[in-house]
Amino acid sequence: MTDQEKKRESMLETVTVPAGDQQNVFGRFDQHIKKLEQALKVSIVDRNGEIRISGNAASAGKAKAILQELTELSIRGNIIEEQNVDYAISMSMEENEDHLLEMDQDCICHTISGKPVKPKTVGQKQYVDAIRKNMIVFGLGPAGTGKTYLAMAMAITAFKNQEVERIILTRPAIEAGEKLGFLPGDLQSKVDPYLRPLYDALYQIMGGETFTRNMEKGLIEVAPLAYMRGRTLDNAYIILDEAQNTTPAQMKMFLTRIGFGSKVIVTGDASQKDLAPGTASGLDVALRVLHDIEGIAFCKMTSRDVVRHPLVQKIVKAYESYEAKEKGNTKRKNRNTVYGKKQ
Repeated sequence: MTDQEKKRESMLETVTVPAGDQQNVFGRFDQHIKKLEQALKVSIVDRNGEIRISGNAASAGKAKAILQELTELSIRGNIIEEQNVDYAISMSMEENEDHLLEMDQDCICHTISGKPVKPKTVGQKQYVDAIRKNMIVFGLGPAGTGKTYLAMAMAITAFKNQEVERIILTRPAIEAGEKLGFLPGDLQSKVDPYLRPLYDALYQIMGGETFTRNMEKGLIEVAPLAYMRGRTLDNAYIILDEAQNTTPAQMKMFLTRIGFGSKVIVTGDASQKDLAPGTASGLDVALRVLHDIEGIAFCKMTSRDVVRHPLVQKIVKAYESYEAKEKGNTKRKNRNTVYGKKQ
């Protein structure tokens, strides 16, 4: 091997991390550094704030770029989480031009505690951009991709900026595979369990007191989908959550409620339907019927866009692989059955 080949094979890169950001960038017990070393097959050593990276030239270069991005994120005041590191690694593997720093600049709003709400993945950034540009947006993807939370953040921001007069949140009141029986209390008490995820996001971003005040004034409405029939919704930000549990008739009814000055976001996960067996999903039908209409955008997120605990991403991937395998086995079984009959 020539000296030039050896140089390409092994490289030493250095990155300077300010003392005040080292703990944030390194992670607890250096877990972020260990993750980088394991994923990129490099060795990372700290020498008084100067990070030395040794290994394959390409891998060392990727590790350097990731550490520089994480350091800049930390300097900007972000808390570096395991999800940030995982996503930076996956983007570097794909030579993706989109970077964490670019997404970090897109702050939608702040929660009541002052925490900024920002897209954390390329899929989430595309989703937020689509909401800004289109009247109707379908946000599709598995659990934990931020479909509902980001939609809620966009709605609250538009409401605060007086771009709309009210926020309307709705979802079909369907039990998730369990029979809850007759619930006690008045009508609101009966539907609240189905709408709890929407309340949670509102409380976190808007605050309980502000939410209650606007709710009493009728400026924020949280209601089951059945209550949308017969209405025309003007100058409103409307979010339909869990749309995979709508029937085609319900979806058509909902989409034809839209009035002037309104924006609509429909979120759903086609892999988590709670409809009766054999019942068509309104979300599936809408994807086929509306895909060519201008002003309607479809944003499909994947397991790569999951921003909950890293274990959730692994669970989603495992189920996707299992379901794809089962679907393939079913198709082969059906083919064999047909061929058997012909013989």
